[in-house]
Amino acid sequence: MTHHVLEMPITEEQARKLKVGDTVTLENTLFGIRDATLIHMFDRGRKIKFDLSGHAVIHTAPNVHRVPPSNEAPVGYTPFCIGTTTSMRMERFTHDLMQREGVRFIIGKGGMGPDTLAAFAEFGGAYLAIVGGAAALETTWIEQIVDVDLDDLHPESLWKFRIKHFGPLLVSMDSHGGSLFADIRRDVESRREAVLKSIGAI
Repeated sequence: MTHHVLEMPITEEQARKLKVGDTVTLENTLFGIRDATLIHMFDRGRKIKFDLSGHAVIHTAPNVHRVPPSNEAPVGYTPFCIGTTTSMRMERFTHDLMQREGVRFIIGKGGMGPDTLAAFAEFGGAYLAIVGGAAALETTWIEQIVDVDLDDLHPESLWKFRIKHFGPLLVSMDSHGGSLFADIRRDVESRREAVLKSIGAI
């Protein structure tokens, strides 16, 4: 297992070096995205002003404070509590997010499924997991809300964050077919079958 410190954005080659079990710390830029954002981008054809190529997105709808625009808050928002939501319900968007927008990493909790794993293999990417309930810590890794798009969807806007030492995050799905979530499911099913046999249920 290796720890990677990555200055975003990254290349496909860099993404493919990651393996399940590695850890990652991200620097520079991170984009916040969620269900409504993705629905408007891909189902309703809305264009975005950001270039996501080579970047990471985090599944979030952050709790932010509105403030007068300033050097510290250029678009009138400061981070208050930027948590992470469960990723699986956004599974259907991963392929297009990577193919059309060039995204490399998805950050979230709970993992994703086989369609996401296939997209990582095709385009070169990874799922970086955060432990649920770590929003307070996570927020300390975000220095500034640099910009925002699709803000009529607030708080499910498309957020651009400046980050510092964002991590460590666990590589739980990679571009080589590795998935900690699939491994856990197989292990659970195997144990379940053994328990049922031991009590004569099957």
